[in-house]
Amino acid sequence: MPNTQNIAGSVDRMVSVESIANIGGKVREVNGCTPSNISQEVLTSTQPLILKGLVSQWPIVQAGQQSNAQAVEYIQQFYQGLPVPVSIGAPEIEGRIFYNEDFTGFNYAAKKVHLGSFLNEILAVAEQSKPPTLYVSSSVIDSFLPGMRGANDLALNELNPRVSIWIGNKNRIAAHYDLPNNIACSVVGRRRFTLFPPEQLQNLYPGPLTFAPGGQSISLVDFYAPDFDKFPRFRNALASAQVAELEPGDAVFIPSMWWHHVESLDKLNVLINYWWRETPAFMGPPINVLHHALLTLRDLPPEQRQAWKNIFNHYIFDADESTNAHIPEQALGFLGELDDTAARKLRALLLAQLNR
Repeated sequence: MPNTQNIAGSVDRMVSVESIANIGGKVREVNGCTPSNISQEVLTSTQPLILKGLVSQWPIVQAGQQSNAQAVEYIQQFYQGLPVPVSIGAPEIEGRIFYNEDFTGFNYAAKKVHLGSFLNEILAVAEQSKPPTLYVSSSVIDSFLPGMRGANDLALNELNPRVSIWIGNKNRIAAHYDLPNNIACSVVGRRRFTLFPPEQLQNLYPGPLTFAPGGQSISLVDFYAPDFDKFPRFRNALASAQVAELEPGDAVFIPSMWWHHVESLDKLNVLINYWWRETPAFMGPPINVLHHALLTLRDLPPEQRQAWKNIFNHYIFDADESTNAHIPEQALGFLGELDDTAARKLRALLLAQLNR
């Protein structure tokens, strides 16, 4: 990858994510994966991977290769009428799902609508030079399109994944991270993912924690027109960028906590993704700890904050088999190995303490 000095001389001329893509690297392609055979090397990778042609034989992919109308017809045969969550934006937002100008809300309207009518609307505006943004956000496929996974599925049942579908016309989703691992399959239309490793968080300028499109904190940098006066460290993030260009039938594996900016590039785009965690079900979302730390730790005096940083490093971030070796096993309590029973007891203790 180019060094930061070279980047600094070129990024000021950027006007689109295409030029950003040329500064970073390309996500490595893996060939030979099939829906029934995805290797453990892929599923446990710590780097993003393009799974070339992974789902190219799915019926929905084949329908989309014929025409957008046939793709819509294929989807509609499974729809049972349950309203789906959608985002509708004026032509002026040019597909960017984001905040409004003063950050008092968002630049789109969130509704629940009949999927069949919404799909027909996407087809109806397809030839407009500046169409409205029409976007079906993450929807559990078994709830909204029962039976569709019968012929369009990955053999990942042992991972107990959440399987969702995303549908829309041209749009772009701001860079964000997700806790689960993710295999995102581009089944209709082309997609571009621009990915960054977790350590680039500060350089991506994340916005509010809970008040965000989709509920997940997003980067405030506009990748099509980055403001380097306002977001100068974004230059550093670009040195670590990796880009995945997906054709219909391709998929990308996104490791847990990797930031990803997502573009839907065609007049109709459909994505099916699989999220799963590698940790036991009794483990709660780590974001809960961050929220509680904001309440209890962030505003302590500096010397107390440093003391608690040392405590967290000792018990959590730097912990290994030697951390508690001096404590008799029968006295370890919650410092010992956690299971579902111990987790329930620990949650009960936390609730009791919070309610004091």
